[in-house]
Amino acid sequence: RYLLEQDFPGMRIGPEPTTDSFIAVMYGETEGNVPGNALVVDPKKPFRKLGRFGNAFLNRFMCSQLPNEVLKSISIIDSPGILSGEKQRISRGYDFCQVLQWFAERVDRIILLFDAHKLDISDEFSEAIKAFRGQDDKIRVVLNKADQVDTQQLMRVYGALMWSLGKVIDTPEVLRVYIGSFWAHPLRNTDNRRLFEAEAQDLFKDIQSLPQKAAVRKLNDLIKRARLAKVHAYIISYLKKEMPSVFGKENKKKELINKLPEIYIQLQREHHISAGDFPEVKKMQEQLENCDFTKFHSLKPKLIETVDNMLANKIASLMNLIRQEESNMPTEMVHGGAFDGTMAGPFGHGYGEGAKEGADEEEWVVAKDKPAYDEIFYTLSPVNGKISGISAKKEMVTSKLPNSVLGKIWKLADCDGDGMLDDEEFALAKHLIKIKLDGYELPGTLPSHLVPPSHRKPFQTAE
Repeated sequence: RYLLEQDFPGMRIGPEPTTDSFIAVMYGETEGNVPGNALVVDPKKPFRKLGRFGNAFLNRFMCSQLPNEVLKSISIIDSPGILSGEKQRISRGYDFCQVLQWFAERVDRIILLFDAHKLDISDEFSEAIKAFRGQDDKIRVVLNKADQVDTQQLMRVYGALMWSLGKVIDTPEVLRVYIGSFWAHPLRNTDNRRLFEAEAQDLFKDIQSLPQKAAVRKLNDLIKRARLAKVHAYIISYLKKEMPSVFGKENKKKELINKLPEIYIQLQREHHISAGDFPEVKKMQEQLENCDFTKFHSLKPKLIETVDNMLANKIASLMNLIRQEESNMPTEMVHGGAFDGTMAGPFGHGYGEGAKEGADEEEWVVAKDKPAYDEIFYTLSPVNGKISGISAKKEMVTSKLPNSVLGKIWKLADCDGDGMLDDEEFALAKHLIKIKLDGYELPGTLPSHLVPPSHRKPFQTAE
């Protein structure tokens, strides 16, 4: 709702448990809903394989279509709210985690939403997060409603969230958490406004980059599936080979299922396969219980060679084709909705702050502090109205900024490149130091509004 800046059909938002449906929010010329059963037989939609989850799921699945600019670039899957407490024990009637896993394997980004007031990770939420195992690079975490607590409470909430996630998500990396208030209402607590704006901007950039990376992500998934298929072939053919031809089939089957961890180790050594490419032992054992091993196929080395050839050679040429296509096409970005509100104008992120301060003012922005900077300048014994690099360095290092930063400031401030600073250039250097000390980034090149008046070329003044 926040990203689209408009309601979509079937949407219900409230503090109480609301929708128990998966809603695919997609672009359509006319606004409307398509129910799940109709959706899985539509050849134009990518949901046909969801039919295997049965009617209980399909009654809880729909596609919401509307003509929104944001949806031209991305589609959003809105999952049901996670149940907690006693409600978890009421069965949904379909395998919730399996459905989540199906979507997780096919999407570009997974966003976990947490509420600053309700941080508990319920059993169902914990199971849901575990369903995303293997897709950790896609996960981002949003700590929402952060304006409803003060700074001290927010620090505690953030710490508690990271601790809780660390217990559930079993990876050495720390997940990226975006903190903010993602709705269009006034902030209750404005102390962290700058933080919220910067975090929202980072989240928008992350989402906006998705259309560009979609082709590479699909190729990555193809490689992943090819490797898994190859390993699967080795496991199945091994089980087939070990089966007796006449008697004791059932006993041998049980023995092989129990020995599966040892079989994995043997296949790893024999075919030089990484342990991470093998399916989870427990899950594989459960699925093998219902299979007839005698009907499995024997290994076909020619097919394995074809897969190896594809991974070694064909993928590299495909990657080059994708890069060429990307360089020839205009950069695809997500537009519309909340994304347009942060792109330009005085309410764009960082407008009028740091190096951008004074960009739309006629007077040189450094002039207001120049009298104070001039006092320091004249204590450094200027010769012919300029101070040497050594004199400037003595003053600049008092800021305690590292030499790499001060070196960049010197390059920006020494407008005429003579290795010395006049009073205006010195004032500019002090202004840039102030920008850095206030926590803002330095510009790559000096913006025209920061160029000292005496160093501006005649055409700049005419402009």
